[in-house]
Amino acid sequence: MTTYDTFRHFADSWGLLALVVMFIAAVGWAFRPGSSAIHDELSRLPLRDED
Repeated sequence: MTTYDTFRHFADSWGLLALVVMFIAAVGWAFRPGSSAIHDELSRLPLRDED
């Protein structure tokens, strides 16, 4: 088995699983309870210094 085949097998199985888990964790972090206050503050950041 070549190195390419080894990496391809890893990417097709465990690599995909790792990326799905990281995606779910990122979505969970963004929509966690209590984060709406932070998101509201950050959404007003570009307009904070305008007169």
